[in-house]
This record gives sequence, structure tokens and C-alpha cells, in this order.
Amino acid sequence: QVQLVESGGGLVQAGDSLRLSCAASGRTFSSYAMGWFRQAPGKGREFVAAINWSGGLTDYTDSVKGRFTISRDNAKNTVFLQMNTVQPEDTAVYYCAARRSTLVHRTAYEYDYWGQGTQVTVSS
Repeated sequence: QVQLVESGGGLVQAGDSLRLSCAASGRTFSSYAMGWFRQAPGKGREFVAAINWSGGLTDYTDSVKGRFTISRDNAKNTVFLQMNTVQPEDTAVYYCAARRSTLVHRTAYEYDYWGQGTQVTVSS
């Protein structure tokens, strides 16, 4: 069982930077692939970024490539999403997710554990 708690969301202006964190419980965090998803009002949950157990493999949706960076610190049981040059279309609730795997995963149904989400609002 893994419990995930996101933090770091807030209200920012377009062009600003923001770093989201996701703290995981449990002793086997390094066994889990992690992902970030987001859900804007009236829309479905969208893949943002994913990272494998070691941090050696990452994947991003096209709209955030070059702006967002996913990373993890296995010693601290935490995964991060560094968001640079944010835009109003990045406004959403951001969720982190976990599944026991050595790979990266892009689809929500592949993940077993989810956090409660953190709101990111970008004003123009």
C-alpha cells in the first residue's frame, strides 16, 4: 500500500515557475514508477509526465516538453514536477500516481495509487 500526498500548487502568473512535490509513504518507493496527471474543469484526466523507478527514464506529453521536468528522490520518497514558463492552459488539479514497475507509464488505468491532487491556477 502506498499513500501519496501532493503539495506545491497555487496561483501563479503566466511565465512563472512552480514546483510540485508528491510525498509517498512506505519503504519500497524505489520499486514504483511514478506519474503526474492533471484534470482541468470539464475535462478528463490527462497524462503530464512519468518517471521510472530509478529516474533514468522519463516521458512527457507534448504540450509540456521543454517546460516541465519530472524527477525523484528515492531517499526522501518524493517525486517532483518542476513547471517552468507556465501558461493559463496548464491550469488544473495535478495528481501524482504510483504503480510497482520498472518502466514508465502514460495511461491513468495503469496506476494503482493516487494522491488527492493539488490545484494549479495560472492567470494571464
